[in-house]
Amino acid sequence: ISGASLTNLPSEITKVTSDPTLSTNPAGGVGTIYLNTTSGEMFACSDATAGSNVWKNIGEGTGNIPVLYTVASGGTITTDGNYKVHVFNSSSTFVVTTAGDAGVEYLVIAGGAGAGGTGQGAGGGGAGGYRNSYASENTGGGISTESVLSVSATSYSITVGAGGAGGPSTGTDGANGSNSVFSTITSTGGGGGGGLTSSTGNGLAGGSGGGAGGQNGTIGSGTAGEGFNGGLGATSNDDGGGGGGAASVGENSPATNQAGDGGAGINGSITGSSVGRGGGGSGGGNDMTSNYGVGTHGGASQPNSNDSVGLPGTANTGGGGSGGTANSVNRAGGAGGSGVVIIRYQFQ
Repeated sequence: ISGASLTNLPSEITKVTSDPTLSTNPAGGVGTIYLNTTSGEMFACSDATAGSNVWKNIGEGTGNIPVLYTVASGGTITTDGNYKVHVFNSSSTFVVTTAGDAGVEYLVIAGGAGAGGTGQGAGGGGAGGYRNSYASENTGGGISTESVLSVSATSYSITVGAGGAGGPSTGTDGANGSNSVFSTITSTGGGGGGGLTSSTGNGLAGGSGGGAGGQNGTIGSGTAGEGFNGGLGATSNDDGGGGGGAASVGENSPATNQAGDGGAGINGSITGSSVGRGGGGSGGGNDMTSNYGVGTHGGASQPNSNDSVGLPGTANTGGGGSGGTANSVNRAGGAGGSGVVIIRYQFQ
């Protein structure tokens, strides 16, 4: 490129139309830089002996500055085109040996929550909080894409949140899931489903909120940017509401003898393949005549049985557990599924 139009250069840089020679004696001595405005090449004086100056070429005038790519280890590593993907299904360490210019993308999902315990109809467990910086992970979702994370050449502790236990009997709420953590990114554990009694059945707040049990419970709230609220129980009987998901609220019990569906999760492709994660668990049925709620994207569906304990959310999806179906018998809610941490970056 031509450097003829460059202005305001430091005094140590001399603009010339040709290369310096052995006899080019710079007034500034060692460290003086000559810029050839015709070729774009630059030369630095490393020895200022009069008549025997040494000029080293420090710029060829063509080519780009090399991109520095990330080099790291930890978790289960796969390749997707020019990208490396690290999947952590359990707590471990992400070790960065070279911090690339572009940073890393991530998906951090907390543990899903357990459903409430029931003798009638309990709320479904909320999905674990869903935080993500990879745009293609949000297909059909309601969670905003966050900024790429800058990393340093150091070790990062990875925490993968466990799923919460289901409520063991009538009137006991499902337990919240545990948080998942990567560097400054923390996803909140899902909110437990409400356990039904004659006067309560409140869903718990979390990444996504737990569903309410029966007629009297209130919904659990989701965390802004991570998930949605749970659903309400039936107004005319005791069927439970669905747990909230990463893409939508848990369904209110829509009618007599119909438990609410779990809120939808997200089909994402941060690993290179489409996987559903972050779904809420379905609510529990009032009795043997109730229709079954549905869970998706890792959230559990109400058991396909007239009298059954709840089913667990899918491991490493952050899915919520489902409420059981019972006929005045104590039935435990299903446990939530564990979370996951996934890290993606360009390596070539």
